This record gives sequence, structure tokens and C-alpha cells, in this order.
Amino acid sequence: MTSKFRTTELSNPEFESNNLRFITVKTSNLNGRGDICVFVPPFKNLKNIPIVTLLHGVYGSAWIWAHKAGVHFTALKMMEQGLLQPMVLAMPSDGLWGDGSAYLPHNNTNYEQWIVNDVIDAVTENISCTSKNSTLFISGLSMGGYGALRLGVKYPNNYQAISAHSAITNTNQMHLFVEEDESNYNQKDRNTEDVFKLMLQNKESLPPIRFDCGKDDLLITHNRTLHQDLLSHQINHSYEEFEGAHEWPYWQEYIKKSLLFFNQFV
Repeated sequence: MTSKFRTTELSNPEFESNNLRFITVKTSNLNGRGDICVFVPPFKNLKNIPIVTLLHGVYGSAWIWAHKAGVHFTALKMMEQGLLQPMVLAMPSDGLWGDGSAYLPHNNTNYEQWIVNDVIDAVTENISCTSKNSTLFISGLSMGGYGALRLGVKYPNNYQAISAHSAITNTNQMHLFVEEDESNYNQKDRNTEDVFKLMLQNKESLPPIRFDCGKDDLLITHNRTLHQDLLSHQINHSYEEFEGAHEWPYWQEYIKKSLLFFNQFV
């Protein structure tokens, strides 16, 4: 099989732990290399199993979902309990621009295509229990929640379902977290920066969508506004609020909601 990438580095099984693998590929979309941490379920005879892309928030990288939230332990326990079908978790870096790339194309680098195309290609090339026939899901937290919602609805035929936690809903909220000027994130079509406007634009082809936010989260008002906008335009979705703030204990707990949501569509 011909690789989509000029170079690929894959971690050696003898040095891996807790069913985590690491992939680094060189891609023109990043003008360099990108990292992906991958949880691979340790069960035999798996084939064409789903791939969940998990996007991190500002300041983070490919390791953070695993080593801040232990999501690989959570997923494995749910699988062993029979609550979850086996699925691969692909946890890429955002491209490591500034405090966060927002998973958008900007500054002559296509962080969007890195996630939508390169990450899936890298996983299916290197993780034998996945393939081009694997069902795709996307989720994330904060900036990663924005990435999941935005990319999921911009490319509705790619993903079977979308879930987000504590999501930014428009690039005009990036200043709450990053020191870089928000103008860096400007798109030629400014409407494509807004999750709701993209949902409205693709209203007839959206996959199932859910999102949640902590009641003490600094983004709660933006999430409530998105929920109300979707209700007023009769766009089907599920929205929940739980106790908690913009913090890892919240995401560690409620990522379970995303995994169970995706499990319905396997």
C-alpha cells in the first residue's frame, strides 16, 4: 500500500503502554510533522472498527486526552463492561500553532484538512483493526469542541455523529484563551467561523449532534445561545448541562456521554 505521507514514524509495541500508540507523519497541510496518540482496544480479531477523533483544547497536544483525563482507561473499562463496542480513539495535536490553531486553515497552514483527512489516513494506514470502511465520529473539548462541531457539520458526510464538551462556538471567543490576535483565525467566508451558521447552511444533511457544558463554565452562555438558536430553527440536537466548570474533572467524567452517544451509531 502506498502511503499518503512522505514519512511516518510509529511507536514500537515493546515500548508502548496501556494500549496507546503514537504516530508522527509529515504532511503538506501542516508544512511539517503532526502527532497522533491512538488508543487501540486490546481485543482479538477486530476489523474495520470505528474511529473516534478526539480534539484537545488550547495549550494541549496529542497526549493530553490520555494523560490529563485517562480517556483510554475510561473507554477500555466501558468496553470490558459491555457498554461500548470496540473503537479506536485518535487523539491528534491541533498542529501546535500559538496557543491553539482552532482547527482552521490560516497562516498558510491547513489545520482543518490535517484533522479531516490526514489523521484518518494516518490511522487507517498504521492501525490494522481500522480501514477506509471504519465509521467515523468526532468529539472534543473547548477549542476541540469547536473543532468537532465545526468540522463535523462542515463535512457532514464524513462523520456518523458529533459530540462536544464546553465548546467554543465562534472564533470571536478565542480571545478568552489565547494571546494571539483573533484576526489570525479569520476565514475568507466569515460565516464559516460560526458553528450555528454552518449548521444552518447544512441543515438538511447534518449527522446526529450532541453537546454539553458545565453550569459554572465561562462558555455556558455561548452554549446556551447555540442551543436556543438550534431550537428556534428546528435543528435536531441534544444539549445537556451538568455541574462543573471549564476543567479536566468535568471532561474526564462527561466524555463517557460522547462515547455512549457514538455507540448508538456503530
